[in-house]
Amino acid sequence: MILAVQKKSPSASVGILELRGRLIMGNDSRQVEWSVDEWLKAGVKSIILDLSGLDMMDSTGVGIIVMCHAKLEKAGGSLRVAGAQGIVQEILHMTHVDRIVRFFATAEEASENFVAA
Repeated sequence: MILAVQKKSPSASVGILELRGRLIMGNDSRQVEWSVDEWLKAGVKSIILDLSGLDMMDSTGVGIIVMCHAKLEKAGGSLRVAGAQGIVQEILHMTHVDRIVRFFATAEEASENFVAA
Protein backbone atom coordinates (compact mmCIF):
# COMPACT_ATOMS: atom_id res chain seq x y z
CA MET A 1 0.00 0.00 0.00
CA ILE A 2 1.38 3.38 -1.05
CA LEU A 3 -0.90 5.43 1.21
CA ALA A 4 -2.34 4.70 4.64
CA VAL A 5 -5.29 6.78 5.84
CA GLN A 6 -6.40 6.75 9.45
CA LYS A 7 -9.59 8.50 10.56
CA LYS A 8 -9.80 10.14 13.99
CA SER A 9 -12.56 12.18 15.60
CA PRO A 10 -11.36 14.39 18.45
CA SER A 11 -14.93 15.73 18.73
CA ALA A 12 -18.32 15.11 17.16
CA SER A 13 -17.87 18.05 14.80
CA VAL A 14 -14.18 17.65 13.80
CA GLY A 15 -12.54 14.84 11.85
CA ILE A 16 -8.82 14.24 11.30
CA LEU A 17 -7.38 12.21 8.44
CA GLU A 18 -3.82 11.13 9.17
CA LEU A 19 -2.02 10.38 5.91
CA ARG A 20 1.14 8.25 5.81
CA GLY A 21 3.22 7.34 2.80
CA ARG A 22 2.75 8.87 -0.63
CA LEU A 23 -0.25 10.81 -1.92
CA ILE A 24 0.31 10.10 -5.60
CA MET A 25 -1.61 8.89 -8.64
CA GLY A 26 -3.31 5.56 -8.04
CA ASN A 27 -6.33 4.01 -6.39
CA ASP A 28 -4.93 4.38 -2.87
CA SER A 29 -5.28 8.17 -3.11
CA ARG A 30 -9.06 7.91 -3.54
CA GLN A 31 -9.27 6.83 0.13
CA VAL A 32 -8.90 10.50 1.11
CA GLU A 33 -11.87 11.57 -1.02
CA TRP A 34 -13.98 8.64 0.19
CA SER A 35 -13.21 9.41 3.83
CA VAL A 36 -14.24 13.06 3.39
CA ASP A 37 -17.47 11.91 1.68
CA GLU A 38 -18.23 9.53 4.57
CA TRP A 39 -17.77 12.29 7.14
CA LEU A 40 -19.91 14.72 5.15
CA LYS A 41 -22.71 12.13 5.08
CA ALA A 42 -22.32 11.78 8.87
CA GLY A 43 -22.58 15.57 9.32
CA VAL A 44 -18.91 16.27 10.05
CA LYS A 45 -17.98 19.44 8.17
CA SER A 46 -14.69 20.43 9.85
CA ILE A 47 -11.88 18.20 8.59
CA ILE A 48 -8.13 18.33 9.12
CA LEU A 49 -5.70 16.60 6.80
CA ASP A 50 -2.65 15.69 8.88
CA LEU A 51 0.15 15.42 6.31
CA SER A 52 3.00 14.99 8.81
CA GLY A 53 3.41 11.35 7.74
CA LEU A 54 3.58 12.03 3.99
CA ASP A 55 6.89 11.46 2.20
CA MET A 56 5.76 12.52 -1.27
CA MET A 57 2.90 14.12 -3.18
CA ASP A 58 2.25 14.67 -6.87
CA SER A 59 -0.36 16.61 -8.83
CA THR A 60 -2.96 13.96 -7.98
CA GLY A 61 -2.45 14.69 -4.29
CA VAL A 62 -2.73 18.43 -4.87
CA GLY A 63 -5.94 17.86 -6.83
CA ILE A 64 -7.44 15.70 -4.10
CA ILE A 65 -6.78 18.35 -1.45
CA VAL A 66 -8.32 21.08 -3.63
CA MET A 67 -11.33 18.88 -4.45
CA CYS A 68 -11.90 18.02 -0.77
CA HIS A 69 -11.69 21.72 0.08
CA ALA A 70 -14.32 22.50 -2.57
CA LYS A 71 -16.67 19.73 -1.38
CA LEU A 72 -16.45 20.90 2.23
CA GLU A 73 -16.90 24.55 1.31
CA LYS A 74 -19.95 23.69 -0.80
CA ALA A 75 -21.42 21.82 2.20
CA GLY A 76 -20.78 24.80 4.48
CA GLY A 77 -17.71 23.25 6.05
CA SER A 78 -13.99 23.85 6.15
CA LEU A 79 -10.74 22.01 5.47
CA ARG A 80 -7.44 22.58 7.28
CA VAL A 81 -4.00 21.16 6.47
CA ALA A 82 -1.63 20.28 9.29
CA GLY A 83 1.95 19.08 9.51
CA ALA A 84 3.02 19.62 5.89
CA GLN A 85 6.81 19.54 5.72
CA GLY A 86 9.68 19.06 3.31
CA ILE A 87 8.83 18.34 -0.31
CA VAL A 88 5.11 18.07 0.49
CA GLN A 89 5.06 21.60 1.91
CA GLU A 90 7.10 22.90 -1.04
CA ILE A 91 4.68 21.38 -3.56
CA LEU A 92 1.65 22.84 -1.77
CA HIS A 93 3.25 26.29 -1.69
CA MET A 94 4.40 26.10 -5.34
CA THR A 95 0.88 25.21 -6.45
CA HIS A 96 -0.61 27.94 -4.18
CA VAL A 97 -2.81 25.53 -2.24
CA ASP A 98 -1.83 27.57 0.82
CA ARG A 99 -3.87 30.46 -0.64
CA ILE A 100 -7.14 28.52 -0.44
CA VAL A 101 -6.61 26.16 2.52
CA ARG A 102 -5.33 27.25 5.94
CA PHE A 103 -2.13 25.56 7.08
CA PHE A 104 -1.17 24.74 10.68
CA ALA A 105 1.96 23.24 12.23
CA THR A 106 0.04 20.45 13.98
CA ALA A 107 -3.38 18.80 13.90
CA GLU A 108 -3.92 19.98 17.49
CA GLU A 109 -3.44 23.62 16.43
CA ALA A 110 -5.84 23.18 13.53
CA SER A 111 -8.39 21.51 15.81
CA GLU A 112 -8.21 24.37 18.35
CA ASN A 113 -8.84 26.80 15.50
CA PHE A 114 -12.06 24.98 14.57
CA VAL A 115 -13.30 25.14 18.16
CA ALA A 116 -12.53 28.85 18.39
CA ALA A 117 -14.10 29.69 15.02
